[in-house]
Amino acid sequence: MGDFERDLATVQKIPAIPTILDVIRRLTDMRFVAIARVTEDRWIACATRDDLGFGLAPGGELAVETTICHEIRQSGVPVIIDDVGQDPLYSAHPTPAMYGFNSYISMPILLPDGKFFGTLCAIDPNPVHLNQPEILGTFRMFAELIGFHLDMHGQIDKAEEELANAKETGDARERFVAVLGHDLRNPLAAIKAGLSILSRTKLDEKAKDVLGHLNHSTDRMGELIENLLDLARGRLGGGLPIRPVPTELGDVLHQVVREIEDARPNRVFNVEVDIPGPVTADPHRIGQLVSNLVSNAVKHGAADTPVFVSGIVEDGHLIVTVANEGHPIPPSKLKKIFEPFNALETRSGKEGLGLGLYIASEISRAHGGTLTVSSTEKETRFTFRTPVSKRE
Repeated sequence: MGDFERDLATVQKIPAIPTILDVIRRLTDMRFVAIARVTEDRWIACATRDDLGFGLAPGGELAVETTICHEIRQSGVPVIIDDVGQDPLYSAHPTPAMYGFNSYISMPILLPDGKFFGTLCAIDPNPVHLNQPEILGTFRMFAELIGFHLDMHGQIDKAEEELANAKETGDARERFVAVLGHDLRNPLAAIKAGLSILSRTKLDEKAKDVLGHLNHSTDRMGELIENLLDLARGRLGGGLPIRPVPTELGDVLHQVVREIEDARPNRVFNVEVDIPGPVTADPHRIGQLVSNLVSNAVKHGAADTPVFVSGIVEDGHLIVTVANEGHPIPPSKLKKIFEPFNALETRSGKEGLGLGLYIASEISRAHGGTLTVSSTEKETRFTFRTPVSKRE
């Protein structure tokens, strides 16, 4: 795979991209929005939102010398044009006439090390008042988010290659955890702090909507980073750490299902829990395990059937099962289902990183238990079983 194909594939894997393009479309009313990879020789669309009929899909190219993005690559400065006919710098520029736009905005996308990747840009045949603080701030923040995502996926690819082709040395462990812990968590914390400040300012309804999308995207980034940290701990650090304490696990299971139910109000959950008295376990990790299993059942189960969750203590063992109806898991996938980066295809065709079931299995192992799966035409069922000591 060449560099450009790899860049295109990486952008396509970023889950926040469709939300970013949609927010820009609604914030600016501009009908063509794109994330472009721009080099000295090429301009390639990596993601697009085309409500204009511009006709440029991901993978499509423009002659780089005909684009204003080419100039942005050289200067590193964003370009904002409200109305080409009234703009002293661009009224005679050949690009607007060539591509038929009157309004234009393009923000450089830089990686955390300062390297230029490309641009986040939008065009429209109609003039648009773009020189507004909220629009420029949103574009700048989105460009930073994309840059951090690109860097994160690059680090993931590098780590996968190292894990596949080299022994898991102490140096590799330190580099991997350091990259995830510092280069990803710290920038995300800074972005979330900025969003917190924005939330305390006076915003109109459109800006509040944009802020909500940004908070949702950063929350998803945070979950992804935590999953990657758990991957590092499980694969490189000798297993996930747990803190067992006497816990009312019935309450934990009900709380997990309620949270997912709130996010998925159209799904039905059948919950049967009979866990008398406290059980010694790590409540956070058990909640994480069950959340991963239930979320997996929601994603892959038939949408018009319930998700079944049960929890019991039987013969000195805690037994938690999560089941869903739907298509069975293919045998080739079933053999590797608890391995990392082994994502199952969802009904929408989009796949995640494939860490949820791996982390669930590591949590099970850390508790001295097992996590098993069976999948038939009737149902797919995950069963977590671990010895427990009850506190009377």
